[in-house]
Amino acid sequence: MHKYFGFIMFVIVSIAGQQFKVKKNDELFVHRLEGNAGDKVEFSEVLMVSNEGNITFTNAPKVQAEIIDHLKGDKVIVFKKKRRKGYMKKNGHRQSLTKIKINEID
Repeated sequence: MHKYFGFIMFVIVSIAGQQFKVKKNDELFVHRLEGNAGDKVEFSEVLMVSNEGNITFTNAPKVQAEIIDHLKGDKVIVFKKKRRKGYMKKNGHRQSLTKIKINEID
């Protein structure tokens, strides 16, 4: 890895319906995954690989990660109103999240 020139290996991987740019030892929050804290998970839907500036679009590599914790995100307030009609509706929502750590990129 040439950190001086900015050539760090990263991949674009699809996790739970969302795309993430990840490197080794990254920690990120994704939608709730099955499993307990400490379990290993593997993601095989790799969309792009960048290795020392060489970009390839392939499905060959796999990303291995570890579940660190399950938690809930910040509260989001959903407020609807129609003026002059007396209609107001207020709802709140907290997204269920999983914190994972990327251990290895094959």
